[in-house]
Order: sequence, then structure tokens, then C-alpha cells
Amino acid sequence: MNILVTLNSNYLNPLKVMLKSLFLNNPKESFNIYVMHSSLTDEELRQINSVVRDEGHVLYVIPMKDEYFKDAPVVLHYSKEMYYRLLAYKFMPPEVDKLLYLDPDILIINSIRKLYDTDLKDHLFAAAYHDRVSVKQINKLRLKPYEIEAYYNSGVLLFNLKYQRETVNEKDIFDFVKKNALILPDQDILNALYSKNIKPVDEILYNYDPRYYNYYRFVSNGRYDMDYIIYNTSIIHFCGKQKPWKKRYSGKFHSLYKHYERIALDQPQI
Repeated sequence: MNILVTLNSNYLNPLKVMLKSLFLNNPKESFNIYVMHSSLTDEELRQINSVVRDEGHVLYVIPMKDEYFKDAPVVLHYSKEMYYRLLAYKFMPPEVDKLLYLDPDILIINSIRKLYDTDLKDHLFAAAYHDRVSVKQINKLRLKPYEIEAYYNSGVLLFNLKYQRETVNEKDIFDFVKKNALILPDQDILNALYSKNIKPVDEILYNYDPRYYNYYRFVSNGRYDMDYIIYNTSIIHFCGKQKPWKKRYSGKFHSLYKHYERIALDQPQI
């Protein structure tokens, strides 16, 4: 499987945790890990390579020129590296036709094979949208000129690189950045330009947001409880500003994250 990540130094340890969870829960898979970055040091790349190599997988580093998206808006906890995934079709090796992008603020707790094997056909991406009325309506209003039906989360994206190379124009991306006030920068671009060409996947299985545990459980009449998530969900995505590696985090699945963090970072007992 081909996996893409983009990050700066602030997300180095979370990336290690995400990769460790990916490898542990997909033991029969072979992974090519692609890292797009513009600021990681040689030592930081060495650390990433050690995590990947020690598990029997392969790391490929794709350095990005600092000029890419240097003037693009960066807000809250987002960084310019978030934009790089939108240009993956341009910088990935030509023989790579399918690619799964994963944010570093993710835990993989079950197999991702079914997600990766999703038949994209004539879709540019596959992704999940969070099916809550408030989220849907607000983002449809914000991006009304683009007539979006769903607002997809960009933290887990399956790429149809072959089709993207044939149809995506990077000028459209840069023009959109210049002309629009972006609130959720890369997601706004993804949805405004491409949402009609994204294949939806199940958010509970492949982009589960633990902030809404009680909501999911309520609307499913109790089906999506803790047991269901642990045994069926592949990807838990810690969306939002509050992150589980921060001391003041108190959300659902915090202890699960700390379990993987201890394994990944080999931290001594306190």
C-alpha cells in the first residue's frame, strides 16, 4: 500500500504514533510511506525512517520547495504543509496510481485493506463526510457558489492519481487560494473544486471523530457504542484543535491513544 503524510516538526511524534498503530494493526501488509515536507531536518527524517524500516516497510521522502503555498492562509493549528496533499498527483512517482493520505492525528485500530481497495473508477478521491446537519448546512452556505452536496474531511483521502494527472490543474488550486477567504483551508479547496468527484466512504469506519461519540451512539440507537468502534472502525481521527497528546485533553479514546503513544515513543515510566 502507498501511504502519504505531510507534516512539519510539530507533528513528528504524532506521526510516529500513527505509523506504529498502522503497522501493528495491519501486520500482513507492506507499506510504502511517502513524506512530503519542506522543513524537516535530517535527524527528524532519520527518526521517521527508523520507525518505518524497523517494521519492514519503505520510506520515500519528497522535499517540497518552500515557495509552494508560502502565501496561502494558515489558521489555528493548521500549517502550510496541509496543502501539499493537493499536489500529490504532480510529485508522486509516475508508476504510483493509488495513494492513501493520512493525517498524523490519527489512530489506525483495524485493517485498512477494504478502504484501500475501494474502486475509484472515475472519481478523483474517496473520502468521508461527517453527516451532521449543522456541519453540512454551514459549509454548504459558505461554499454556496460551488453547489456542494457534502463537505468531505481531508484527513483521510484515497487518491486516484492516474485520473488526477489527466484532469487536475494546479492553477485552479492556486487561483482558488488567491480569490477566497478560507476557513478550513485545504478542505475548502478540496470541496469547492472537487466534491462532486469524490466517492463517499463510511465515516464511522474510516474517519471516526471521537468528539461526537455520544451523538453517533444516539442516532444509531446505541449501535455505535465503544465495542462497535473498537471491533469495526479502522480509523479514529482526532479532529479539531484539542489533541490527545496534549496534557489537558480529556476526550473519548484518550487512554487508547496514550497506549499507542507509549509503544511508539518508548517512553520511560513516570
